[in-house]
Amino acid sequence: MTTTETGTPTLSGERADLLDTLGTHRFFLRNTTKDLTEAQVAASPTASELCLGGLIKHVAHGEEQWVNFILEGPSAMASDGKDWADWDESDYAKYTEAFQMQPGETLAGVLADYERVARRTDELIATLDLDASHPLPKAPWFEPGAHWSARRVLMHIVAETAQHAGHADIIRETLDGAKSMG
Repeated sequence: MTTTETGTPTLSGERADLLDTLGTHRFFLRNTTKDLTEAQVAASPTASELCLGGLIKHVAHGEEQWVNFILEGPSAMASDGKDWADWDESDYAKYTEAFQMQPGETLAGVLADYERVARRTDELIATLDLDASHPLPKAPWFEPGAHWSARRVLMHIVAETAQHAGHADIIRETLDGAKSMG
């Protein structure tokens, strides 16, 4: 890794590829909200309860949690002090609320929070030991005893962002016929 005259790291290879791919999918996700009203961003026009603003909130929250996992290990993934394996119906209900725009939330605020999370992740990728790993938190969807490296977590963030950008594209097309990815 080299630096520019201002001291900013110039990335190449794997790190540059991770950032470029993640940046592409972040763009597609954000672009699904272009020229929409607050009401449209909060609408759930498909059979799902998902809305565009809620998807962006979810992706930002997930990315932030996974970056915290890279830095702190599985305890960073606990919600209200509970491991995922110990969640009950009320925990899942609260989690699903994060997929919706709540009163007082705006698209500008949601996008600003996502940008803050993305900037932190991007800065971390520049200096991170990609081989550092932690055991995954206990959860019904993780293999017991599995460990993920920082590299594997970052690939997961890319995959989640891409998947949710696709969901968002379907919602956008349902709202007004526009396609952000096609």
